[in-house]
Amino acid sequence: MIIDTHIHLDDTRYKDDLEDVLSRARHGGVERFIIPGADASTLLRAIEISEKYEDVFFAVGIHPYDINGYEESIFEKYVTHEKCVAIGECGLDYFRLEGSEEEKELEKMQQKEVFIKQIDLAKKYKKPLIVHIRDASDDSKKILLDHNADEVGGVLHCYNADEQLLSLSENGFYFGIGGVVTFKNAKKLLNVLPKIPQEKLLIETDGPYLTPTPHRGQRNEPLYTNFVVSKVAEILENTTDEIKKTTTQNALKLFFN
Repeated sequence: MIIDTHIHLDDTRYKDDLEDVLSRARHGGVERFIIPGADASTLLRAIEISEKYEDVFFAVGIHPYDINGYEESIFEKYVTHEKCVAIGECGLDYFRLEGSEEEKELEKMQQKEVFIKQIDLAKKYKKPLIVHIRDASDDSKKILLDHNADEVGGVLHCYNADEQLLSLSENGFYFGIGGVVTFKNAKKLLNVLPKIPQEKLLIETDGPYLTPTPHRGQRNEPLYTNFVVSKVAEILENTTDEIKKTTTQNALKLFFN
């Protein structure tokens, strides 16, 4: 089977046909789904979906773009829910920093503070982390190591192929591979992928975003993890069945152990 370890089923783009999206995925071999926490305003929707479907789970957390919505009391209220399997997606994203250099540094500092709070929350409740990193590898790695995130481990969601992050595999971290691996311009990821220990690979969509080839330009959905698996198998010169088996075992160990 396949476990989609990062799928935003609480996004409004799935509102009208969620049942069909899940049905297609199940028929395609996807047997579990994890909704990451990205925005506190969608958390209740994620919980509602997880309570309705036995194979859907969720995480509590906040994306670095939405740090102003961080409410630890809200997250603590739901972190012990039986369907909550992780903290995140949390992390650092410097890609869209705007304003003066002083303003950019202030936003970086604010992102770091909220990231650290979520690491502490994960350690408090013994939940793995779902980590978002974009144009912030140095600071992200330093924070994860300095704040003992290896106590809980986690996944580097939508792994950006920065080789300096590979060593985090020794600190309990996995690497989420999604539709980007099928893109023609993903040469960096194609070169780095064989260097990742296969026992540290996870499969994800990040739907409705980052739709894999051959469906680029359309809404992404968990069924398309099959295209990701096929491409990973091709690059690693392995079978799709073996990649499914390995990544499923990895996801079970990290999130459901």
